[in-house]
Amino acid sequence: MVRLGRQVRFSINPFLDDEGDGFNAYASKPPGEGLAVFLELAVELLGPVDADTGFLVNVTEIDGAAQTAAVPVFDRRLGEHFRRGEHVGLALLAGMLREVHGRLADLFDSATVDRLTLYLNPFRKITMNATDAPRVYFSETFEFAAMHKLWNESFSAERNIEVFGKCAHPTGHGHNYRVEVTVQASVEAGAFEVGAFERTVDSELIQLLDHKNLNADVPAFGERNPTVENLAVFAWDRLAGKLDPARLHCVTIWESDRTYCSYYGAGN
Repeated sequence: MVRLGRQVRFSINPFLDDEGDGFNAYASKPPGEGLAVFLELAVELLGPVDADTGFLVNVTEIDGAAQTAAVPVFDRRLGEHFRRGEHVGLALLAGMLREVHGRLADLFDSATVDRLTLYLNPFRKITMNATDAPRVYFSETFEFAAMHKLWNESFSAERNIEVFGKCAHPTGHGHNYRVEVTVQASVEAGAFEVGAFERTVDSELIQLLDHKNLNADVPAFGERNPTVENLAVFAWDRLAGKLDPARLHCVTIWESDRTYCSYYGAGN
């Protein structure tokens, strides 16, 4: 079994009845005339690889199915709510994802539509798993800049350099970190507020770490190395139980574009 993902980009102007199909799926198709709502839908399929083709599914089939079955759902539903001047919250977006899953579910023969992720902007997304459809996972990315040094006082200087390399530089070094916080959120209308979520993450985590010397300014790292692994656990401990009515699902911290760690809580 393999998991195949395809991202489909599209733009919707909810005030136009017909804006054409467009010709550049890399940017968005439909293109969205004027100021439009840009969205990206990631469709993930699960199943066996075909021995003859090496495909799970030809991605052109995913593109076609998304354009004919998924995009019209968002076009119709967003148009209805925008034209009535109604707020489109998490509950409505979750409902759209469920409708899209229902339309896509039987279109890929032996492959199963296992997960749908709707990117609301480059730093915010909601995800629905087929096996857990009543639940929606909301993710948002934050950033902070900090410096640290990796060092173990029980090691010799030579051993520290051997284990930690450049990260053991005596005066430390810095990173521009990114943090993705994912919660399992209620889809009840008004139950989850992005602003309240952001305020909690900012006050409970980001302000403690941003522009700090992690070794010197954060007591938790007085005797514990501020590695990306330990930072992920620290972030979880700071946020778990404080994001009501949502429940913390995962924290992922990127130390660089190539190095990151995810933590799902003790026992996971």
